[in-house]
Amino acid sequence: MRVAEKVALVTGAGKGIGEAIALRLADEGADVVINDIDRASAEATAEAVRAKGRRAAVAIGDVSKFDEVQTMVEGAIGKLGRIDILVNNAGIFIDKSIFRMEPRDFERVLQINLFGAWNFIKCVVPGMRERRYGKIVNISSRAMLGNPGQSNYSASKAGLVGMTRALALELGKFNINVNAVAPGAVMTDLLRQTSEENIQRMLANTPLGRIGDPVDIANAVLFLASDEASYITGQTLIVCGGRSLGASNL
Repeated sequence: MRVAEKVALVTGAGKGIGEAIALRLADEGADVVINDIDRASAEATAEAVRAKGRRAAVAIGDVSKFDEVQTMVEGAIGKLGRIDILVNNAGIFIDKSIFRMEPRDFERVLQINLFGAWNFIKCVVPGMRERRYGKIVNISSRAMLGNPGQSNYSASKAGLVGMTRALALELGKFNINVNAVAPGAVMTDLLRQTSEENIQRMLANTPLGRIGDPVDIANAVLFLASDEASYITGQTLIVCGGRSLGASNL
């Protein structure tokens, strides 16, 4: 098993990509802390982890609030002993053109997507440094290259890539790997709410000709969280079916 007996914390793991990541890590031997703002979905993912024979704990709270994150991390360590793997997946988007976007729309997306990731990293790296072992995977997005109507979201996801690179430089001497995964279009509840026209446009710009599955992203995270990737740090793995290959492929 590729992450046997490791303890992972996955944010935004109640459903979608985060749920798939939590279950994939459990498949490969990890115990998992499930963070989400919604308790019912977090508990459901935790039960699915336990059904695979692994330990699970839930950590309910808002990733954008440092005090809550600190409490969640302390509680998780109290239940499962340590955190070896951190996956910063929690994220939101509030899509609007610059003419309609309010300052609060820009701020809220950065608070969740960028500050939320930093909050968890800040709280877990002391333990990783002490043990001289850690794997951090930040979930960015192909939107880091820019998307119309997503100046806030694109900025937050590009910021995650810059933060990943900076922290890889800082933390490498402690044997802590920091990498990012940048998904393209993935079939989640949020994507199902978009128009068929929008989905067809995405498909037309995707060389592999399909929308991604959450497991596609989970597999990439599993690799970066495993010791198979022990000599990889500061990198962003784009998992988008080839959609990022052309600057016009929005």
